[in-house]
Amino acid sequence: MTDARMSSISDIFRIGRGPSSSHTIGPGRASLLMMERYPDCDRFRVTLYGSLAKTGRGHGTDRAIAETFGDIPCEILWEPDTDPGSLPHPNTMRFEGFTSGEKTADVRIMSIGGGAIQVEGEEREESSGIYSETTFGSIAEFCRQDSMSLSDYVFYNEPGIKEHLRAVWAQMRSTIIHGLEAEGTLPGGLEVKRRAKDLYIYGSRNRDLVKKERFLISAYAYASSEENASTGMMVTAPTCGACGVLPAVLYYEQQLFAPDEEQIISALAVAGIIGQVIRTNASVSGAQAGCQAEVGSACSMAAGALCSLRGLGMENIECAAELAMEHCLGLTCDPVGGLVQIPCIERNAVGALRAYDAASLSEVIFDNRKVSFDDVVLTMYETGKDLSSIYRETSEGGLARLYVNKP
Repeated sequence: MTDARMSSISDIFRIGRGPSSSHTIGPGRASLLMMERYPDCDRFRVTLYGSLAKTGRGHGTDRAIAETFGDIPCEILWEPDTDPGSLPHPNTMRFEGFTSGEKTADVRIMSIGGGAIQVEGEEREESSGIYSETTFGSIAEFCRQDSMSLSDYVFYNEPGIKEHLRAVWAQMRSTIIHGLEAEGTLPGGLEVKRRAKDLYIYGSRNRDLVKKERFLISAYAYASSEENASTGMMVTAPTCGACGVLPAVLYYEQQLFAPDEEQIISALAVAGIIGQVIRTNASVSGAQAGCQAEVGSACSMAAGALCSLRGLGMENIECAAELAMEHCLGLTCDPVGGLVQIPCIERNAVGALRAYDAASLSEVIFDNRKVSFDDVVLTMYETGKDLSSIYRETSEGGLARLYVNKP
């Protein structure tokens, strides 16, 4: 695992528009960086490689770049057949800038997951390292020595993070509420009907308490994911494609037990540090490690946050986060049509239910764990590297290939 310091959990929770953190938020931020660094350029050319080239049209990568450059002319080239071994990251972009016809800039930038970017040959552009501990085990040991909870650890290292988390929670709630009210068909040509409202109505009217719980959690996950697919406002948690999992379980718990906002903020802090452990030691990018890095990570974050909200301890949080990730191992990223719809929306609902179950299981089995959270994170990353590229957000294999070839 890496020895690098971890950055702020605000890098896990970014507020923006969907449908993809790697394919829209990241490229948009990269374009903005180029304009800031090269203000004299009057024209740009952007070449997209790897996963960006293969699914960028469905994700709206070209739109995100063009909208960021605004009135500045920008030519976009697609290079889907470039040898992956020649790229520093599956989501690589080459930005060429021109001033009065002369090339004055030539930079490769990688969209490394969750909306974060990295210029080739430079350190990550995000916040400087804040956390000295970089594994869950080392964090837990620090907390035990100082009699801290996991949320206390976050606030100790980031005393100003609460305001950001309040904004994050406000947006998560707003996204769910808007998504529950929306009807119609999602954009993109697959004719996918929005179902969050239907699930919510069915769950609300169901007299079977178990079914009510399952359908309401699913409805909240659908609401966030459908808003994301419609390019609505959402929060990466840790990505756009996995944005429905964490909000769903927290919103359901809030509706059921009415915890105060401070308890929600503490739960979000726990989710954020779990996400940063994954991101620092592995990846949250579907193009790099499959959907296990997106929904799997979101599942761990949500399970840990739920334990925190229920007042459970460090052992329970680690157990729940480990269980959640362990049973997402090998999850492929094969979006139909390059859109964040099939199977992504349903997968967020399933991930939310899995997180809920993992948190509940941890209440009983936490004291007999055999696998650490750090071990399962490393396993996820190694599994992701072993996945064929056709199962890592390229829409070249799996469901994406079989669905489009149906008569």
